[in-house]
Amino acid sequence: MGLPTVCLAGVFTLLAGCGKEPPAPGRQPPDVTVMTVTARDTPVTFEFVAQTESSREVEIRARVAGFLERRLYTEGDLVKAGQTLFQMDRKPFEAALVSAQGQLAQQQARWEVAKATLARVRPLAAQNAVSKMDLDNAVGAEREAKAAVLAAEGSVRTEQLNLSYTTITSPLAGLSSYAKKQEGSYVTPGESGLLTSVSQMDPMYVNFSLSENETLKYRDDIAAGRLKFPPRSDFVVEIMLADGTMVPDRGQVNFLAPSFSSETGTFLVRVVLPNPKGLLRPGQFVRALAKGASRPNAILVPQKAVLEGAKSHFVWVLNAEGKPEQRAVDVGEWQGDDWFISNGLRAGERIVVDGAIRVSPGGPLNIVDKPAAAAPTATAGQPAKAGSPATSSGNSQ
Repeated sequence: MGLPTVCLAGVFTLLAGCGKEPPAPGRQPPDVTVMTVTARDTPVTFEFVAQTESSREVEIRARVAGFLERRLYTEGDLVKAGQTLFQMDRKPFEAALVSAQGQLAQQQARWEVAKATLARVRPLAAQNAVSKMDLDNAVGAEREAKAAVLAAEGSVRTEQLNLSYTTITSPLAGLSSYAKKQEGSYVTPGESGLLTSVSQMDPMYVNFSLSENETLKYRDDIAAGRLKFPPRSDFVVEIMLADGTMVPDRGQVNFLAPSFSSETGTFLVRVVLPNPKGLLRPGQFVRALAKGASRPNAILVPQKAVLEGAKSHFVWVLNAEGKPEQRAVDVGEWQGDDWFISNGLRAGERIVVDGAIRVSPGGPLNIVDKPAAAAPTATAGQPAKAGSPATSSGNSQ
C-alpha cells in the first residue's frame, strides 16, 4: 500500500471519529422533600363575610307639635344617655300648664264647698230637718266635685308631660347621626317628627348568613364524624377588618334566625361582641372567623404537595421501595397553606411535598431536608390552585 493510500485512510478514520456524539450524561434525580401523613384532631375556622350593626339604634322624634328652637349637640359625636339634643319652644306649653293649674284650683275650691255643704246637710238629715232628696243632692255634688278635681289633676299632669317633651334627650349613650330638622322648623309627632338617630356602639352586633348548601354540608360532615362542633355550638368569633387588622375583643353567637330567607335561601347568624374603644362602626363590612369546631382524625397536607391532573387532584406517594406512585385524592377545605384530604391517604404513608411537580412515576428521587432553589420543570401535573375545592367562606346579606 502506498503512502497516499495510507494518508487517505487516516483522514477518513479521523472524520469518522469526529462525527460521533459524546455519550449523554445520566439524568439527575429531582431534589424533593417528603412528609409522613398523620391523622389528628385538627381545629378548623369558618370564615364569613359579615356586616356590623348597632346593638341598639333609636330614632329621636318629636312627641309634641311645635317650633324647633335649638340643636344642642354636634352631629356625628358620641352622646351620653340623658344628654339634651334639641330644645323646642317652651312658651306655649308653659302657658297651657298654667291654665291647667288654674282649672285645678277652681275644681279644688268647688270640692271644698261641696264637702262643707255635705257636712252640714248630713246631721240635719239625721234629725229629719231636711228631706232625703236634699241629702242625696249634697252627696252627689260632693262626689261630682271630687271627680272634677281628679280630671283637672290629670290635665295638669298632661301639660307637665307636654312641657317636658319640649326638651328632647338621648335615651342611650351612642353615636349621633345628622339632624334631619333645623332650628325654626315646625315639627309634629309622626313621620315629620323624625329629628335624628342614636346608635349604641358597645356592644356591637356582627351579622352574617349561612346558605342552605353550607348548612346541609355541615350536617352531613357531623353525621359522618368528619366534623365536630363545640358544646352547645358556643363558637368564639373573631373579627377581621378590611385591612387585615384583628379586633382585640371576641364575640359569641347570640341569635340564629328560625327560618331561611325566601329571597336569598340563607338564614341569619348574629354575633355580639364588646366594642369599648369604638373600633367598629355600624354598617362596616368585616370578616367573621368562627372558631371552636374541629375535624377528628383529619389528614392535613401542604397545598404544594397536591397537584391537579386532568381528572382529579393527586399526590405522589412513596411505595415500599421508595418509588413515587401517583395517588388520586379527594380534597376538602383548605386551612392556611394546607388542605384537608377527605379520601385517598392513610396515616403513616409518605408523600412528596417540595419538588412534586418534577417527579415522574417510579423515577428516582433525591430526598433532601430543604427544597432546592432551582426553578421547577413542568411534568405530569400542575400545582393545584388554592380555592379550587369548596371552602368554608360565606356571604353576608
